[in-house]
Amino acid sequence: MRRKGVSYTKYGYIFSLPFVLAFLVFSLYPILYTAVIGFTDLRGLIPKPIQILDNPFQNFKDLLFDNVSFRKSLVNTGLIWIINFIPQIVLALLLTAWFTNRRLNVRGQGAFKVLLYMPNIITASTIAVLFNSLFAYPMGPVNSLFELFGWSDAPIFFLQDKTTARGIVGFIQFWMWYGNTMIILIAGVLGINPTLFEAAAIDGANGIQTFFRVTLPSLRTILLYTLITSMIGGLQMFDIPQLFLAGGPDDATLTASVFIYGQAFRGSYMYNSAAAASMIMFLIAAVLSALLFYFMRDRDAGKLRKAQKKLRQAAKASTRGA
Repeated sequence: MRRKGVSYTKYGYIFSLPFVLAFLVFSLYPILYTAVIGFTDLRGLIPKPIQILDNPFQNFKDLLFDNVSFRKSLVNTGLIWIINFIPQIVLALLLTAWFTNRRLNVRGQGAFKVLLYMPNIITASTIAVLFNSLFAYPMGPVNSLFELFGWSDAPIFFLQDKTTARGIVGFIQFWMWYGNTMIILIAGVLGINPTLFEAAAIDGANGIQTFFRVTLPSLRTILLYTLITSMIGGLQMFDIPQLFLAGGPDDATLTASVFIYGQAFRGSYMYNSAAAASMIMFLIAAVLSALLFYFMRDRDAGKLRKAQKKLRQAAKASTRGA
């Protein structure tokens, strides 16, 4: 029998202690250290005393106003994220509607989901080698296909054209992540109260009406999570642009993370510039996340809370009057 007065709270703290220590040492300390050196003159391989700049924001100013490569990396990051996320969310929603449609009752859903999710578990280096081979010049499979169907008279150097290079990187990101987005959305749909779908069916709603009038409004929170995680992942896009084209051609696939890596670990080892760029990306992610929270907030719930607050205030006023 459980004895009275025994507290088991301490065991929770004990079990969470390893994570807390690991977070403090390997996550929080590097974040704070990065924030500090963004205001200093730290650069080069030889250690030297860190000094705060006379103008602490000089590194940030140089990046935003004088560094063309950094501004270009911001534009590339946004373009590649848009290229991959719009088709990603559209296809994930379509597959979610297909898998969760009770009238269709798709068989073999488990096998389909595994196959669609599989690109997400393949390593980035493997995917980079695969697509380098597919779009190789002059005798790659894609060029051979174009020649077979008569779409091109001469081999196309896909990886040396800015537009096609960005498009291929965007497609790789889309292909890798749409399965993950689909799984998250399916989990969200399965969490919706089944009585809502039953009520819609009784009212005579077809599949499209049910999806847009019941499913999507109920997925607001899941969609917000998907948007924010995808946006943060897009801002941190590194492995495919670095391993596939190393930021080329002519910086067409140079993303912010590739730029930060180059500043910190190549050439002059400008750790202060890399840290300042990292903090700028953090601020951009925070602002965009706040905007997404604002525009996707539940306005009906907000109105209900305001109405309840007014009712409580009116009840208090009437009680005082009585």
